[in-house]
Amino acid sequence: MNLDAMKTALTRRSFLKTAGVAGAGIASAYALGGCDDNRQSASATNATELSLVLDYTPNTNHTGIYVAQSLGYYAEEGISLTIVSPPEDGADALIGAGSVQLGISYQDVMANYLASSTPLPYTAIGAVVQHNTSGIMSRQEDGITRPRAMEGHQYATWNQDVEQAMIRDIMAYDGGDYSKIELVPYAVDDEVAGLRSNAFDCVWVYEGWAVQNASLQNFAYSYFPFIDYDDSLDYYTPVIAANNEFLAKNADTARAFMRATRRGYEYAASNPSDAARILVEAVPELDAQLVAKSAEYLAGKYIDDASEWGYIDKDRWARFYQWLNDNGLVETTLDVDAGFTNDYLA
Repeated sequence: MNLDAMKTALTRRSFLKTAGVAGAGIASAYALGGCDDNRQSASATNATELSLVLDYTPNTNHTGIYVAQSLGYYAEEGISLTIVSPPEDGADALIGAGSVQLGISYQDVMANYLASSTPLPYTAIGAVVQHNTSGIMSRQEDGITRPRAMEGHQYATWNQDVEQAMIRDIMAYDGGDYSKIELVPYAVDDEVAGLRSNAFDCVWVYEGWAVQNASLQNFAYSYFPFIDYDDSLDYYTPVIAANNEFLAKNADTARAFMRATRRGYEYAASNPSDAARILVEAVPELDAQLVAKSAEYLAGKYIDDASEWGYIDKDRWARFYQWLNDNGLVETTLDVDAGFTNDYLA
């Protein structure tokens, strides 16, 4: 992906590729931010050194972390944090192996690793965004305003079992017929460009990025979120995950990290413009206008209706994993109550 594409692309396909779930998909590892972050963290003396691997290129899902870094919240907790770009084989494997203590993942991606025959020893310790903010975007002129309206149209797929099961699920819920959509390969890095060029008619996007990008480009679009049609799909995406051995041996440090991170996200929720500026200063390659608009949207999503930033509701977590079990989408049956904890939010 070239730099121009990197500025605007934040796609679900890229998330999954980077996380290593796509099987044959290999994502590029980007070098944004890492060096600067190392320099910033060096200011803390005698601090506990921690590393956090991102899931993707720096973006507004990570704003609270960059804010906490820039405003010295980690240093105040005695932490020197290094932010690491994701390797080609994915952030999750790095966390599970203990090569880094912390990282960014997703509840659905973690399911694949937790349900494998050799499950990764890692745990979600905080929700970055409270609700699933993804859905389907299309050209407004096509009138695809609900799942059943996808019939007779081309849907850009990255050919994932879970992805296609979700599309099938919401179409059935809305009285549609999944067999009547045409699956076409997802082959763009900018969803708006793909819709403009008629490469497809509808595509899975994150409202906090692609929809904001469409708005900035004055592109006439329609959008509907998954969670309007099945609350089982209101899973946690993204989450902060930690290596289990690190948590067992360093509980106080993990809590200190989460305190600082929470302050960063609370700041981003209350001061989106300033938080966006901090992110762009740390990662000047980003599109400042898009970051500002995305930050404004996400300000109300980081905490939303939760009692505090980072809280993971056990019933909502379990509901999604039960949905994966019921649809036979994991290698082994998931323990629907496992894989997360709120113990480090204190």
